[in-house]
Amino acid sequence: MSETQVVTRFAPSPTGFLHIGGARTALFNWLYARGRGGRFLLRIEDTDRARSTPEATAAILTGLRWLGLDWDGDPVSQFERAPRHAEVAQQMLASGHAYKCFATQDEIETFREAARAENRSTLFQSPWRDADPASHPDAPFVIRLKAPREGVTVIEDAVQGRVTIGNDQLDDMVMLRSDGTPTYMLAVVVDDHDMGVTHVIRGDDHLNNAARQMQIYHAMGWPVPVWAHIPLIHGPDGKKLSKRHGALGVEEYCAMGYPAAAMRNYLARLGWSHGDDEFFTDAQAQAWFGLEGIGRSPARFDFKKLENLSGQHLAAMEDAALLRELKAFLAATGQPALSARQEAGLSAALPLLKGGFKTFPQLLEKAHFVLAERPIAPDEKAAQALDDVSRGILAELTPHLQNASWERDALEAAVKQLAEGHGTTLGKLAAPLRAALAGRTVSPSVFDMMLVIGRDETLARLADTRG
Repeated sequence: MSETQVVTRFAPSPTGFLHIGGARTALFNWLYARGRGGRFLLRIEDTDRARSTPEATAAILTGLRWLGLDWDGDPVSQFERAPRHAEVAQQMLASGHAYKCFATQDEIETFREAARAENRSTLFQSPWRDADPASHPDAPFVIRLKAPREGVTVIEDAVQGRVTIGNDQLDDMVMLRSDGTPTYMLAVVVDDHDMGVTHVIRGDDHLNNAARQMQIYHAMGWPVPVWAHIPLIHGPDGKKLSKRHGALGVEEYCAMGYPAAAMRNYLARLGWSHGDDEFFTDAQAQAWFGLEGIGRSPARFDFKKLENLSGQHLAAMEDAALLRELKAFLAATGQPALSARQEAGLSAALPLLKGGFKTFPQLLEKAHFVLAERPIAPDEKAAQALDDVSRGILAELTPHLQNASWERDALEAAVKQLAEGHGTTLGKLAAPLRAALAGRTVSPSVFDMMLVIGRDETLARLADTRG
């Protein structure tokens, strides 16, 4: 690996599903690395043993795989690297960049209460910071970072610009707890350094963390990565995205029937732009994506835009790819697999259906005529079109269709001739014919359906309406 190779990472906490904000963060990291021939790494930040679960880890991996975000190497467990984190804390202790603090929780709280009463900063200032080691008691202690108390810390952020934080706003954070376990703030820095991460692209709720984490980089003499703190995603009402806005987990969007390509496209546009381009491929996104295109304002999630993009991606798919993704959707949502008959019928029907659906469930509904088993059970509206008079006319149509050439013009002529003989129009006769063939009031053209399902199936479905 060359020294200049881009390395990004996605580092979720396995305490729940892969939410949409995390998915976008993963996507931005993936796009940035893939577009530059770099590496995209995955780290599971499972140091919170009480809240981290194997099920949540599995859900995150499943979500990333569905989204098509492949990572390099094996996922790294942060918890398993705890000895390495502790080693770094000890190195900082030895170099004078950290110190042992024996203050108890009660003493810390007493300090803060006094600070509040005197209207001064409640950032804890440990009396052990500059204590003589000879005065150290034989008691439990934490290892704290010896942070600078004067001056400023400057973050040169690729999205937020230059961010200056007064060092008097930063505390001597705990890096190693009294039980010897590392804190998240230490673990993140050590892992990012050891994994060779060059660009840290994450939510802007971590911006203050960057100022504190930089102190560890400086203390260890390590190169500081490029920071890129991206705005959070808001709901349509402008408030932080939450459950009240609808689906949050990536698996819910999968279950709703959006193709992964549309989700990647939509999430890429959520806070990043390339001119006025809305619809684009993965190859284009990887070629175009750059940190300079990320805005500083929170993006708003818009289901209508997602649905519109989904329709465009489905329409642009090759039939074979569309069929493959539909089968994966059925499997992912626990629905029965297509039979050989259904798959063959759907393959024949796809050219007629293109552009008429925006999700996989809509495609299944549009293709109901070719997927349903005989006898076709009409829905409530379609059943109304099959009154006794209509059934009688359809019965009369059967011999005409038996003798007709099975081509669109010939079929249309046969139906039109019968309609005129009954003093009605082809359009009026199409309603009961559609109900008989599809069991629906909305479907492709009746003649397209007849061509797809064939003469024998068409006649059989008409015969079924006679009971």
